[in-house]
Amino acid sequence: MQTKRGSLIETISNIVIGLWVSLILNAILFPLLGFNLSHKQNITLTLIYTVVSIVRSYSLRRLFNWVSIKYKI
Repeated sequence: MQTKRGSLIETISNIVIGLWVSLILNAILFPLLGFNLSHKQNITLTLIYTVVSIVRSYSLRRLFNWVSIKYKI
């Protein structure tokens, strides 16, 4: 069983890597798709999705941890 703190640390580590990947991909792909975002807009969009991703990932991990304890799976 993973502790809540361990879940949070793992989630944040995963998301930080995803943040950098997203920043780079947005900078490359958006112009190719016809979207002209400023650097500030790219960072803002990436940070919004990063916060949502942290909450989603942490919540799912805790839910699965709870289910595995409750139903012994």
